[in-house]
Amino acid sequence: MAKRVLIAGILGGIVMFLWGGLWHDQLPTAFLGLRSLPNEAALVSAIKTNIPEPGMYLFPGFGVPDDAPFSQKKAAMQKVVQSFAGGPQGVLIYNPAGTGLTAKMLITEGATNIIQALLVAFLLAQVGVKRYASRLGLAFVIGLLASITTNISLWNFYRFPSSWILGQIASLVLGYFLMGIVVAAIVKAGAPRAVAATA
Repeated sequence: MAKRVLIAGILGGIVMFLWGGLWHDQLPTAFLGLRSLPNEAALVSAIKTNIPEPGMYLFPGFGVPDDAPFSQKKAAMQKVVQSFAGGPQGVLIYNPAGTGLTAKMLITEGATNIIQALLVAFLLAQVGVKRYASRLGLAFVIGLLASITTNISLWNFYRFPSSWILGQIASLVLGYFLMGIVVAAIVKAGAPRAVAATA
């Protein structure tokens, strides 16, 4: 059964990787929730001048040094929340030396997709559900769980655009479903007994 799980994980991960490429490169869904900066040249120039290091920046900020103790940051943020209510706020992910799409990014994404599929295959092997449709349904539910775990929090606390969040959720749920089609077909019923026998 371990061999089936491994094969299912690799093939399922490849399916998920290809789906991600299709979603983000070939379909209009790639641009859900994304907008261009107005007066981009002036804004980018100001950012380059004032932000020398890459990082995740929150504004309004703490108003204290980045290496300040947690208690000091927490006290400062409470004051900021009170004094800037109704004003502009946001999150900026910034890299002063952009690289574009690299081979390292693609390898990392592909490896992550294979790990995801391996975990789904492992879970399906543990439950030993007999019906193919039930195994596929379980993979779908796992995808739904994975898709809302962080995305809803990003929408709720950091105000990520609803259309972008819905796009990310749809992409993941469909990706897990497509991956599940492969994994559920390879990981058959009776897996727990086989795993127990080899343990």
